[in-house]
Amino acid sequence: MLDLAQTIQRLGGVARSAQLQALGFSRTQLSRHARSGTIDCVRSGFYATPELDESVRTAIAHGGALSCASVLRIHRIWMLDDDHRPHVWVGPHGRVHSHSSCNCLSHFHIGKPPLGRASLEVALLHYRRCAGDEAFFAAFESALSKRLLSKAARQRVRAALPQSARWLVDLARSDADSGLESVLRLRLHILGIRLDCQVQVAGVGRVDFVVGGRLIIEADGKLNHDGPSMRHKDLTRDAAASAQGFETLRFDYAQIVYDWTRVQSSILAALNRLEERV
Repeated sequence: MLDLAQTIQRLGGVARSAQLQALGFSRTQLSRHARSGTIDCVRSGFYATPELDESVRTAIAHGGALSCASVLRIHRIWMLDDDHRPHVWVGPHGRVHSHSSCNCLSHFHIGKPPLGRASLEVALLHYRRCAGDEAFFAAFESALSKRLLSKAARQRVRAALPQSARWLVDLARSDADSGLESVLRLRLHILGIRLDCQVQVAGVGRVDFVVGGRLIIEADGKLNHDGPSMRHKDLTRDAAASAQGFETLRFDYAQIVYDWTRVQSSILAALNRLEERV
């Protein structure tokens, strides 16, 4: 006879009661195991193992599948903004179920939500509708850099986007070091500024962007630029670049995300100086 908890685990950690009954488990067995704690009744008709991810459990209790930013978080995708609420896809006509401590954000998008969580492709599409084109672009490039999307998956995401947004997929690259770089590159692309990305400069190393052959732009995230030793390394690189005729501009997360007007003015002024020298 099949072991109930093991069967649910093999089904992905959660199963509908109808599916389990079709495999030979009675309602009495399901209730008895739920009372003993070997399995959990997440909501009426849905049973899970105790090990099921808590965010997925919350989505099922809410009435749908985990999606959008919540799935991207599981995949460690870089996000421009994440309020950490469970994002739950309930379908276009889904019914939201009451459950304890609910702070879920319901997504009434077309399609039938799976049991558990949405695929990464679907989560990216939902994230665009939830957070906008810029956030989607940074997350999409993050997924590419982590090798989480095949060429076929990339094309499926592109085809599912509105015609007006497909250029975002066409512009995306797989060599962005951070989502902050992605945001910076997208904003400068919109301004018509051509960037050479991930450029190897002799005596300096790899830099984020080079514009016009003489302006280096670096997007400094916390991970690789925090602390006195990293600051010293950055200054050493900048001095080496200056000795070769480069000007270097560095911007951190707060500047790029919250003070873009100043960042844009700084870059445009530097480009004007370069043009005057020609």
